[in-house]
Amino acid sequence: MRAITVSNYGAGPSVTELPTPQAGPGQVLIAIQAAGMNPMDMQMASGDWKPAPARFPMVLGADLAGTVRDDGPGAARFAPGDEVFGQLLIPPLGSAGTYAEYVVCAEDAPLARIPDGLDPVTAAALPTAGGAALAIAESLAPLDGKIVLIVGAAGGVGSFATQFTAQAGAHVAAVAAPAEAERMTGYGAAETIDRSAMPLPSAVARAHPGGIDVLIDLASDAAQFAALAGQVRPGGTAVTSRYVADPQTLARAGVTGVNFRLPMTAALLDRLASSVADGSAVPPPITRISLDEVPALLGNPTHAEGKTVIKI
Repeated sequence: MRAITVSNYGAGPSVTELPTPQAGPGQVLIAIQAAGMNPMDMQMASGDWKPAPARFPMVLGADLAGTVRDDGPGAARFAPGDEVFGQLLIPPLGSAGTYAEYVVCAEDAPLARIPDGLDPVTAAALPTAGGAALAIAESLAPLDGKIVLIVGAAGGVGSFATQFTAQAGAHVAAVAAPAEAERMTGYGAAETIDRSAMPLPSAVARAHPGGIDVLIDLASDAAQFAALAGQVRPGGTAVTSRYVADPQTLARAGVTGVNFRLPMTAALLDRLASSVADGSAVPPPITRISLDEVPALLGNPTHAEGKTVIKI
């Protein structure tokens, strides 16, 4: 099979021919139709996740949508022909990568059936971005009437987080470029804050001199996150997906600091897929690329709003 791999930490990605895996006891073989790309994929390949165990050549990717091709002995959760999607962050890293034509994983991995009306490319865009957003929004309930600032609102996680928090009744202030303002409004954001006009902490202070209730920060470094968290009112919460929060310091100011880690489960995937299938939530803009285009894209990364999905 063809796959995108790196030969060691820090190596450039390439299209590689590998043996097609076989389903062992309790496992399923999935023919991958689409693989969602996430920043964490290259973070793992660079060695940022050390000392987590890894296997080389490391097949990149964690998000997928595909069709169950075979069950191993004792596997009964899915049947051949079932269309599934999910996130395979399975140790050792690289052993169940999804930038590939096939993958084998345990049948109890975080997988769910793709509901009717959801195509594989859309399904592959959901697990990490949509799952993180839904888990964050659910963890912050109740949000009715609260001012929620979302930094990185136009990206994959931010697009979903804007929708889920707005649907929960929050006044959402979305930090995004002016060109994305209409999309943010469509997601339910009450306002868009342009970070290019002035330093973001100053822009937020000007828009909300009385402070905010919740910060969901998907983009800031430690210094900017601390500055923005300083504008959260006592009793509020400051969440970062980049693990730069200092919970002890924030607690002294009466703010709950959260370094978010995604608790991926099949139940979360089911709730997420149902919300997209019934139109309650819409995926962000999706850029489709081929497997052959991946090495060049990863070698010269450019910022793109929304999601990029490899169609296999």
